[in-house]
Amino acid sequence: MGMTTITFLLALVFSFCILLLATRPTASSKSAQVRLTTIRHSIHSHKSGTNGVDLEAEGERNYVVRLGEFLKRYSFAKKLQVLLIHADSSMSIGGIVLACTGSAAGCGLLGFLMLQTVLLAGGAALVGAAIPYMLLRMKRGRRLKAFNTALPDAIDLMARSLRAGHSMNSSIELIAEQSPEPLSSEFVQVYKQQRLGLHFRDALLQMGGRIPSRDLQFLITAILVQKETGGDLTEILDRAAHVIRDRVRIEGEVRTHTAQGRLTGWILGLLPVIMLVLLNIVSPGYSFVLFHDPTGQKLLYAGGILIVLGGLIIRKIVDVQV
Repeated sequence: MGMTTITFLLALVFSFCILLLATRPTASSKSAQVRLTTIRHSIHSHKSGTNGVDLEAEGERNYVVRLGEFLKRYSFAKKLQVLLIHADSSMSIGGIVLACTGSAAGCGLLGFLMLQTVLLAGGAALVGAAIPYMLLRMKRGRRLKAFNTALPDAIDLMARSLRAGHSMNSSIELIAEQSPEPLSSEFVQVYKQQRLGLHFRDALLQMGGRIPSRDLQFLITAILVQKETGGDLTEILDRAAHVIRDRVRIEGEVRTHTAQGRLTGWILGLLPVIMLVLLNIVSPGYSFVLFHDPTGQKLLYAGGILIVLGGLIIRKIVDVQV
């Protein structure tokens, strides 16, 4: 493979990434689509069988949108859509698929240029394809952690508002105004859905679908049960906030005690790879036999498999559910 071909392929991958970033939907466009989707769901759930007006306008029909619509027929696209909603990402299904494809092509090409082995280049391509997906999962995890941290204070605010004589709608509006993100935007969504005529139960259940939080599910269940059976809602909210705070505290203590195990897993997984790269930088060609000799390749594959298995076992050990 000549230098001209390599330069062309690298320029192609770089241009592909720039085009992908330039054509992703803006935050305002996503917000408008969310509002239109909410109105459409409200109309279909409460006015089914009537001739309502379709409020959702057709957006710009670019290749990313067409790709996303084509992929929606497959099950993995539905899981990606749920992950995008949970992470509150501005990307679409087509966008994340194209990002994974571009990352896989770039990492695979760099792996082939550095290692000169098709099988290892394929492994590098698989790692590159997983990078956008893992970043999306990390974003979802950070958003969920911020939501769970702010939720007990929001419950206390709701309870104090109800004791002061405010209605549930006013309490939700107060939480939307005074709570931090992402809790504020989610309660704003619930408040607007009620203003549009959506039933309170359906608005809460939709928020539970957007936020995969066990604490939020516990709160929604407590509120809905109180609506059905009656009782002192403020007392229920106080107990819910107390339980959630205890769970968050215990979860933090568990993470503190398992921090050493997680660090050990990262060190054992990354140290062989880092040492291999450093040895090749200090002494070029030192690991030549591993990549080109059949026995060395078998040892390299076995070592990679054992590293992955060890990482999975350590992750299972330190993953303590609270």
